[in-house]
Amino acid sequence: MSGVLPLGRGVPVRSAVPIRWYEPWPGSVASPGPTLLWLHGGGFFRGGLDQPEAHDVARSLAARGVRVATVDYRLAPPPGPGLAADRLMPSRGRYPMALDDVVAAYGDVSDRSPAGVVVGGASAGACLAAAATLRTIDDGRPPVGAVFAYGFFHATHPRVAERDHRSRGHRGLSHARWALDVMNRNYAGSRSVLADRLAFPGGHDLSGFPRTLVVNAERDNMRASGDLFAKELADAGAGVRHHVVPGARHAFLNRPRLADYAHTVSLAAEWIRGG
Repeated sequence: MSGVLPLGRGVPVRSAVPIRWYEPWPGSVASPGPTLLWLHGGGFFRGGLDQPEAHDVARSLAARGVRVATVDYRLAPPPGPGLAADRLMPSRGRYPMALDDVVAAYGDVSDRSPAGVVVGGASAGACLAAAATLRTIDDGRPPVGAVFAYGFFHATHPRVAERDHRSRGHRGLSHARWALDVMNRNYAGSRSVLADRLAFPGGHDLSGFPRTLVVNAERDNMRASGDLFAKELADAGAGVRHHVVPGARHAFLNRPRLADYAHTVSLAAEWIRGG
């Protein structure tokens, strides 16, 4: 485990954020392009570097010639226990701990990536990636691109307009708007933080955002936020490629055997390398 150092905001920040590297497979490319800094999902409170959405995605992209770094950012306590969880789980923390970890990792990855860095993530990882992009823009060291898979970006989840676009099965309940909003408040830690552009970038100024690939699942309650964020990026002048995977459901990158998985990984690899 890495050590913990206090910073000015009183938020403990790890002295070294764990990063896992995946080099392009031999013969997969003639020359290396940007490094993808990739963040797993899990509602801000679960997930890790070994889940398919992190490890398998990174391996699949490396096989297609993309250099990938995944980040073991700190997780929030699970929703439900309230403030008691902060005492019972001292290794976890709410906003901005995860973002601080991602930005610290971005600095390390940038130092080793002469062709630049693309920041990306899935689900909650996409929200963190968007926030990290804004923070690095503020710091004057923006990434060369961003990739978001079935992400959500707004403090309050937009209503799903079309019935055919809603989550089904168990996700119809676990991803109901009220449940997603509870998850957001759990990560934020307070209602005032919900309005912070670096907690939830949706609905805020997105000036300076780099070219962005947005991939959403068709049948996913979070698609409403992803679709809206893609529009907000386009309105802000970012070059956006917005792709909706027909019939797909949330978190399909956690299922490597799906055709939707292979299609999205290939799309992302081509886009990252400038295709």
